[in-house]
Amino acid sequence: MRVSRAISLLLLLQTRREMTGAELAAELEVSERTVQRDVAALAEAGVPVYADRGRAGGYRLVDGYRSRLTGLERAEAEVLLLSGMPGPLRDMGLAGQALAARLKVAAALGEAPGTATQRFHLDAPGWFRAGDPPPLLAEVSRAVWEDRVLVCRYGKRADERRLEPYGLVLKAGEWYVAARSASGRVSSYRVDRFGSAEVTDERFTRDPDFDLAAYWEAASEEFVRSMVRGHAEVRLSPLAAANLPTLLEPVAAADALAAASALDADGWVTVRLPVESWDIAYLEMLRFGPEAEVLAPPALRERVAAATRAAAALYT
Repeated sequence: MRVSRAISLLLLLQTRREMTGAELAAELEVSERTVQRDVAALAEAGVPVYADRGRAGGYRLVDGYRSRLTGLERAEAEVLLLSGMPGPLRDMGLAGQALAARLKVAAALGEAPGTATQRFHLDAPGWFRAGDPPPLLAEVSRAVWEDRVLVCRYGKRADERRLEPYGLVLKAGEWYVAARSASGRVSSYRVDRFGSAEVTDERFTRDPDFDLAAYWEAASEEFVRSMVRGHAEVRLSPLAAANLPTLLEPVAAADALAAASALDADGWVTVRLPVESWDIAYLEMLRFGPEAEVLAPPALRERVAAATRAAAALYT
């Protein structure tokens, strides 16, 4: 019997008072037969656990018994702050540590676990998309948590790289790793683009001044601005201006509104919107409907005007 599983089983019974074999098996991700063997082993070790017989029976500890096995291990403590994100933790291979950490905290508090998880849940992927994790996420995650050098093949060229992975980021359902390359620069890599990933025995020393959240915020803004291929001049109604951050990328929307012209006689403002491609700009302008008017460039204005005339004909 694994000691970590035995502790988890003991703390489950301590915090929830009584659980069936099926419930314990589901929590510990083992079979009910394994639960029976583990309970028998705990009883032989002197833990006062017993089974209530019958269809509604289960396992429980003698009333008043409390274990002192509530010390958090380092790995468990590190994932405790992420325990409201069961999906990403499972994808990174950290579900076991998260369960053990929650149980130990609950045992120390004398409360049943679940108070926080019943009030907060993160569903990271966007709507209408698969939520399958990248195949190599667990390996990349282990390298991040253990500060180990990652030897991998990345991208279309699939050239071998030596990376020092500093942290993982889950953005709109996509996993990224911030890692220092041989050049000494920290860059972002999409985990689903790794062709291979080997966690080596070599450990690296991370920069103590590195702040993952600050890095990602700056890198995201830089990425958005690097995609700009041009600008479109557009008049926006008050409704469109108020909802611009929900229709466009927030950084781009903030930049555009900050430089907007004063209100005209109709209460509209004129902005310069960054354009990734003219095809994307065309589709974005259609989302505004009658709440926006394209002023320039002329080709985009005519394309949107033609679409507007075609839409009007459909509803005539």
